[in-house]
Amino acid sequence: MRPLPGRWVYHDGEFTPFAEVRLPPTTQGLHYGTGVFEGIRAYATPGGEGAHLFRVQDHYRRFLRSCRLLRIDPGLTADELADVTVELLRRNGDQGDVYVRPLAYKLGLLPGTPPGVNLGGVSDAVTIVASRLGAYAPPGGLRCLISSWRRPSRAALPVQAKVTGAYVNNALAVEDARAAGFDDAILLNEAGQVAEASTANVFVVRGGRLATPPADADILPGITRDTVLTLAAELGLPAAESPLHPADLLLADEVFLTGTGIGVTPVIEINGRPIGAGAPGPVTTHLARRYGQTVRAEREDTHGWLTPVQAGCEEAVANA
Repeated sequence: MRPLPGRWVYHDGEFTPFAEVRLPPTTQGLHYGTGVFEGIRAYATPGGEGAHLFRVQDHYRRFLRSCRLLRIDPGLTADELADVTVELLRRNGDQGDVYVRPLAYKLGLLPGTPPGVNLGGVSDAVTIVASRLGAYAPPGGLRCLISSWRRPSRAALPVQAKVTGAYVNNALAVEDARAAGFDDAILLNEAGQVAEASTANVFVVRGGRLATPPADADILPGITRDTVLTLAAELGLPAAESPLHPADLLLADEVFLTGTGIGVTPVIEINGRPIGAGAPGPVTTHLARRYGQTVRAEREDTHGWLTPVQAGCEEAVANA
């Protein structure tokens, strides 16, 4: 993340000015990638009525599952982490679009623990950073490259968790894609099936039907992915989880990506070939509109997905 002067961070159990946060060079998570993270969004609501965090409890429940895999104890429940996040946004005066990055990681060896790649006998730490962030995907859609790098198998890494060290693979794929003039990379799994993009799940539309790779295709089953499947059902759009191959992408009427950062974003080109008409398709456009209405509280929150961030940040900072 970019430097955030003048903003608050939740770090080591306290709200701390960004400029004062320090990590020792011996931090185990830095050396070995033994950390987990989440990406959470808050969105401004119409009429300047404040902001709402979207599915924050669901994100923190997944965060805690990832923590268990790496034997990290954040010391807080999902509800408590959600409350901390609301307070962090209040202290920063955030009533617009915000991206929240919680990070839990192995910090340092406890007395009596020998050096090495350990999960036990190592202290844990949690840091939560929030930065103002609006839409950042190209408005006309993404141009993607099917990467030569493969998505790791769940037999090698816990791909169903957001483990920091695993994202080296994604970074390599994105670097190659952007060097070749593309916006993002789509990775295949070891079986040659479509897995996911660098930080997003993949959907195809053909004949008005949606399909997305199943969980056993070595994907991270995204919360936005789940949201889109729910919205599709409400809209009467047939959707299924099924294995996809590269040809399924190229022959699709539409392809789109889903993720916390990018929301619902069309893919208009893959490997230099246009997808459908080479422009955002009607199904993707419809789902993207419904998703935007949902996260911005423009329709009734029938699922309990929205958590309001109340105003009053000035008082919170004054009393810190």
